[in-house]
Amino acid sequence: MFGRAVSLFKVFGFEIKMDISWLLLAALITWSLAGGLFPDYYKGLSPEAYWWMGAAGTAGLFLSIIIHELTHSLVARHYGLSIKGITLFIFGGIAQMEGDPPHPKAEFMIAIAGPLASCFLGLLMFLLNLLGEGSGWAVTVNGVLNYLCWLNIILAVFNLIPAFPLDGGRILRSALWKWKKDIRWSTDISAQIGSGFGLLLIIMGIINIVRGNFVGGVWWFLIGLFVRSAAQTSYKQILAHSLFNTKKVKDLMVKNPVTVPRSISLEEFISDYVYKHHFQAYPVLSFGRLTGCIFVKQIASIPREEWTRYTVGAVALPCNEEITIGPEEDANKALEIMNRTGNSRLLVVNGDQLEGIISLKDMLTLLSLKIELNDLEKNK
Repeated sequence: MFGRAVSLFKVFGFEIKMDISWLLLAALITWSLAGGLFPDYYKGLSPEAYWWMGAAGTAGLFLSIIIHELTHSLVARHYGLSIKGITLFIFGGIAQMEGDPPHPKAEFMIAIAGPLASCFLGLLMFLLNLLGEGSGWAVTVNGVLNYLCWLNIILAVFNLIPAFPLDGGRILRSALWKWKKDIRWSTDISAQIGSGFGLLLIIMGIINIVRGNFVGGVWWFLIGLFVRSAAQTSYKQILAHSLFNTKKVKDLMVKNPVTVPRSISLEEFISDYVYKHHFQAYPVLSFGRLTGCIFVKQIASIPREEWTRYTVGAVALPCNEEITIGPEEDANKALEIMNRTGNSRLLVVNGDQLEGIISLKDMLTLLSLKIELNDLEKNK
């Protein structure tokens, strides 16, 4: 979903990150507030005042989204879910939960927490605005408070739309899950509604573009694409979890994988293995025992003319837990390791014995077949 994210700070142990795309959103919001909304509602102020109001409104949006997502995260932690962090990106923010809620009540409480926090912020801004108007605060201050009041109310209402992955869609999923006792079916229904809502936003965007509202139309179009894609991806994720939850790593691994003897030179390694198989990492064996791993990126730091001098064994590194997994582990754990580390292949090891390799490509192929079979069953 995200590109390059920059870590900003930590709150209650949660890492707050900002995707580069957020800078574009911040610039657009500041420009639209300073050049449009505030001049329309508060006439006669200086250009500098409008830009200060625009910057303050954007900062308030930043804090509002963080508080909204932070509330989700705190409730999720209460129910035992791990949160990778909170990332701000062009469409707002998201708390990245590892795994699904353990039961419908947890899903409901996690989902409702965000809109409730936004409602509370909206009420707080409303009361501060009343205090400011009664106490004679500057119009610039009251204008920003009024904007943040409505912003948080709109944020809460929009998120309560029952379309997955919005909070309202998650509330709907919790109700369906409670009713049918089936999270996969509940996710499927909620995701279909979310996908349809995303399509509606796309159509609204196209209509606005045709009518001449190009910027607003493009914005609705992009939000629709995001909602539709996220809804469709959510069902695939829950299907993957249910599928791989019944599988052991040994059921999905490839036996007799490509291995590299520790005695050959780096020159031979590059020509006979890297150029032939195109993997990024290779297990290194000696007399049938796993002695280490060699990564293609290691070779980049060694001068080309010295490749004949060094052997694979001389530069191989220990195979740590980021690239290895046991054969009896659940396949979902393999996915979690791949997601956390970015490694698309894991060595399946038992002590110092290499039993096979499990790859993301093979797992996705199996998932794709499962999705096709499910689609066939639905169309019967």
